[in-house]
Amino acid sequence: MHDDRSLVEARLKRVLAERIRPALYPESVPLTVSIWTAPGEPVPVAEGLAAPRSAIAVGDAWGAPWGTSWITVEGTVPAAWAGRTVEALIDLGFDANMPGFQCEGLVYRPDGTPVKGLNPQNQWVRIAAPAVGGERVLLHVEAASNPVILDYHPFLPTELGDQETAGDRPQYRLERMDLAVLDETVWELVMDLEVLGELMAELPEDGARRWEVLRAVERALDRIDLQDVNGTAAAARSELEQVLAAPAVPSAHRISAIGHAHIDSAWLWPLRETVRKVARTTANMTALLEDEPNFLYTMSQAQQFAWIKEHRPEVYARVKKAVAEGRFVPAGGMWVESDTNMPSSEAMARQFVHGKRFFLEEFGVENQEAWLPDTFGFTGGLPQIIRNAGSKWLLTQKISWSQINKFPHHTFLWEGIDGTRIFTHFPPVDTYNCSMKGSEIAHAARNFKDKGVARHSLAPTGWGDGGGGTTREMVAKAARLRDLEGSATVRWERPAEFFAKAEAEYPKPPVWVGELYLELHRATLTSQARTKQGNRRSENLLREAELWCATAALRTGHPYPYEALDRIWKTVLLHQFHDILPGSSIAWVHREAEATYAALAAELEELIGAAQRALAGDPAGGRELVFNGAPHGRSAVPAGGAAVPGGGPGGCTVTARAGGGFVLADGLLRVVVDGDGLVASVLELASGREAVAPGTRANLLQLHPDFPNMWDAWDVDQFYRNTVTDLTGADEVAVCTEGPEEVAVRVSRSFGSSTVVQTLTLRAGSGRLDIDTEVDWHETEKFLKAAFPLDLHTERYAAETQFGHQFRPTHTNTSWEAAKFEACNHRFVHLAEPGWGVALVTPSTYGHDVTRTVRAADGGTTTTVRFSLLRAPRFPDPRTDQGVHRFRHALVPGAEIGDAVREGYAIGLPERRVTGSAESVRPLVESDHGAIVVSAAKLADDGSGDLVVRVYEAGGGRVRGRLATSFPLAAVVPCDLLERPWDGTRGEVAADGDGVRLGLRPFELVTLRLTPSSAPSA
Repeated sequence: MHDDRSLVEARLKRVLAERIRPALYPESVPLTVSIWTAPGEPVPVAEGLAAPRSAIAVGDAWGAPWGTSWITVEGTVPAAWAGRTVEALIDLGFDANMPGFQCEGLVYRPDGTPVKGLNPQNQWVRIAAPAVGGERVLLHVEAASNPVILDYHPFLPTELGDQETAGDRPQYRLERMDLAVLDETVWELVMDLEVLGELMAELPEDGARRWEVLRAVERALDRIDLQDVNGTAAAARSELEQVLAAPAVPSAHRISAIGHAHIDSAWLWPLRETVRKVARTTANMTALLEDEPNFLYTMSQAQQFAWIKEHRPEVYARVKKAVAEGRFVPAGGMWVESDTNMPSSEAMARQFVHGKRFFLEEFGVENQEAWLPDTFGFTGGLPQIIRNAGSKWLLTQKISWSQINKFPHHTFLWEGIDGTRIFTHFPPVDTYNCSMKGSEIAHAARNFKDKGVARHSLAPTGWGDGGGGTTREMVAKAARLRDLEGSATVRWERPAEFFAKAEAEYPKPPVWVGELYLELHRATLTSQARTKQGNRRSENLLREAELWCATAALRTGHPYPYEALDRIWKTVLLHQFHDILPGSSIAWVHREAEATYAALAAELEELIGAAQRALAGDPAGGRELVFNGAPHGRSAVPAGGAAVPGGGPGGCTVTARAGGGFVLADGLLRVVVDGDGLVASVLELASGREAVAPGTRANLLQLHPDFPNMWDAWDVDQFYRNTVTDLTGADEVAVCTEGPEEVAVRVSRSFGSSTVVQTLTLRAGSGRLDIDTEVDWHETEKFLKAAFPLDLHTERYAAETQFGHQFRPTHTNTSWEAAKFEACNHRFVHLAEPGWGVALVTPSTYGHDVTRTVRAADGGTTTTVRFSLLRAPRFPDPRTDQGVHRFRHALVPGAEIGDAVREGYAIGLPERRVTGSAESVRPLVESDHGAIVVSAAKLADDGSGDLVVRVYEAGGGRVRGRLATSFPLAAVVPCDLLERPWDGTRGEVAADGDGVRLGLRPFELVTLRLTPSSAPSA
C-alpha cells in the first residue's frame, strides 16, 4: 500500500479547521449589547447590575487597563429553535491562543446569581437544552479589562503593571455576541477527531495501530459532506466507533487526572483581581461538575476559599455543596501556595496551621498532601514541617523547569535535613495546566522515569490563572482516553486516591536527600528588596508579639489578641505567595505589599508595646528594663525575659591608620578599614586567626550587568559573572562614633546614578563587625553584591533554613553543584575548618553565592561569600527596587554553628527598652542548652490558656536538655503543628517538675502544649 499518511493527516487538519469546527453553531442571531463602565475600582454586584447602560456593538473598543465594565446582552430565542441546544456566544475580544492573562468575565442572571466565567477557551453560556421558542435572554457580564502584561514578545518593559501608570487607552474590542444553536453531534465529532488525530501523531509510524486509526479517520472524512457537515456528522462518527472502542494494553501507563486551575494569588494582576479570578473559575467549575457526573476538581490555597466566602457567598455555597459531595476537593492544606525558600521556620509551619485548620473548620476535610506545583524550589526543612502538620505526601511540578540537570525520578521519597521522608510525586506530564492533548498524554507515559516499577502518575488538568479551569472539551477527551489502545489510560481521581495507589504500587521508591533546588528563578531571592524586608520584619515582630503577649497574659491577665494575631498571620502568609515574596509580580502588587507591611508593623509594635508596658509596671518606677525577644540570653538578659541592664564592658578604640583608614578594636577583634573604606583585616585576638584572605579586602561591593535570557525578575544567568566592577573608590572614610562601648567608621561611595553609605561598627563584648548599608539605588539591569573573601579551606558551608541548616558545596565538581551558583540562606551562612569558623549573619538578605579559589602567592584557599543586595530588572516592574534601601550584615570570626544561630537571631531581634517599676521579667520558658532553640511561645489557638512552645535542635547533632518553666505545670503534651496531641515525636519528651526533659535528634522539631496549674509569678 502506498504511504499516504501525510496526505490524510493534512486533510484532517484542514477539514477540521475550515469545515467541521465552523459547523458547531450552524444557526445564530445577534444579541443586543449595552455597557456601563465603573469609574474606578470594581463595584458590588448589585450596583453593577443597576447601573445605566449605553449601546455598544461588535467591533467597538472597550476596557481601559484594570477597568471593570458591566456588559448586558439581550435577545430572544427564535421559535424555530425549539427543542434544540441554544447557547450565548460572548467574545469579549479574547485571544484563544492565550488562555488567561487577558480580559475575563463573570456572567450573572438578572437576579444577581452567578452563572459561569468567560475565558478565551470558554466563551459559551448555555441558555437551554432543549430550548423553548420565544424565550427571552438577558445576561449581565462583569468584564475585567486586565491588560496583557506577558505578551507574544515576552518580558518587554511595560507601564501597564500599575493602575497609576497604565493609562486609559481601551485594551479590547468586542467580537462575537450571538445566540446560537449548538450541534452536539458535530461537537462530539470534533472531540472524536481531535483525540484520534492527536493519538495518531504520537504512535509509531510503522505500528499497526497508527494505520488503523488513520484509515478510520479517512473513512470518516469520506462520509462528511463538506456542504452539509451537520447532516453527515453522525455518519462520520459511526466510522470511528471501532477504533475508539479498542481497549488500552494492560501495561499502559495510568494517569489520574484531576480538574485544576493554578491561580496565582497575585502575579501579573493585583490581589483584588485574584479575588475575582477565583470567583470566575469556581463558578465555572461548579457548573461543570453539575454537567459532568464523572468529573472531579481540586483547588488549593485556603486563602482563595476564604476570598470567595467573603466576596462571592453565592459561589461559595455551590463550592461547599460540591465539597460535601466529594467532587470539589480542597488540596494542599496551606494558606497559599507559598515560596518555601524564604519564609521563616514559624511562617512555614503556620502556612499549614492556617490552611489545614480552615479546611477542617469549613469542610471537615484534612489533607494528607502538600500541593505546590509552581513553587521555585524546596528547602530541606520542609519534609519535617509537612509531617508535623499531619500530612505525608507532596506534589510539585516546577523542578521539571530546571535548566541544566534532569531530575532522575518522578515518584520518590524526599528526605529532609532531620531524616523525615515524604512520599513525593512530580507529574511527568510536565505541566500543571494539562489540556488532555494527545501529545501531553503521550509525553507523560514516555517521560515517566519510574517505568517498570511503577505506572501511575497525576495530571492536573485545566487552564490556570485567567483561563477558567477545566473545559468541557477536556472532560470529553478524558472520557475517550479512559481506555483507548495506544494511549495511557485516564481516570478522574482525587489527589489522595492517586497518592494511595502510587504509594501502594511502589513500596521501595528511591530516596532524594536534601533540598530540591530549582535550577532556575534564582534571582527571586533578591528581587524587590522592600517586599523581602517587610516579610522578615513581620515574621520577627509576630514572634515578639506572641511571646510578650503570652507572657503578659499569663503574668498580669493582659488580654491576649487572638483575633488580631490570627488576621496578621494570614496577611503575612498571603504575601509569602510564590510570586509576591519572590519579587516577581507587577509594580502594583509590590507597592501594595510595602504599604501592607508598614501597617502590620505599626499594629504589631503597638501590641508588643502594650504587652511590655503591662509587664514593666508603673512607668513612674523609673527603671529601664531591657526586653530580649531572642531565644538566647544576651547582655545579662535571659532569652524571652527582661532585666535592668548593667554596665557594658567598654574597651573599644579607633585609631588612624598609616596610609589612610582606621583600626578598630574591642578587646575581641581588631579590624582594619583601609583608605578605600574596605575591610583589609579582621583578626580574632583569642585565636590569632585572620578572617580576611591574604591579598583581598572584605565588604567589597561589586556590580554586575544583569540581563538574563528571559524571566527578568526571576532569573540570573551564570554569565553575569563574566563582567564585574569592584566599587573601590570612596568619597569619604571617616570616624562617626568613638566611645568605650562602640566605635564606628562611615564610608561613602558613588557609582553610576547611585550612592551608598556604609557604617562599620564594633560594639564592646559583641565579637562581631556590624555593617549597616544604605543604598540610594538608581541603576538599570544591574546586580549589586557584597563580597567577603575568607581565609578558610572548606568543601562545604552551612546556610540556615527552616528549623536547622543545610550544607552546600563550595566546589563545582558536578553539574548539580555548578548549578547552585545562587542560593538561599535565612539568617546566617557558616563556614569552618576544624576548630575555627566564620559566620556571616543578616536580618533580611536571602540570596548569596559561595566560591573558592587557590591563591598563587601562598597556595592557600580563599572562600568567598557574597550577599546579593539589589537588582534592577525591568519586567514585570520596570522600576524594580529604585530608591533607598537599608541592609545590615555582620561578620563573626571564630564562630561555631551555635554562634551563627545565636547571632542570626540577635541581629534581627534587637533589644527593647521600657521604663517601669519591675526589676525583671522572668521568661515563661528557658532552655538550658544553646542548641535547643525556642522557635515560638504563644497561647494556644483554642483559647484554653495553655502555652504552646515550639523548639528545635539547631546544631545538627543529638542533644539532651531541659526546658524550664517559670510556672507550675499541670500537664505537658507533645502536639502537631495544629496543637493537637501527637505521637509522632521521635525524641524524648518527659515532664520534669516545672519543666520538660528533652532528648532531640539532629534538627528535630517538637511542639509542646504546656498547661499551667496556676498563673505564673512575675
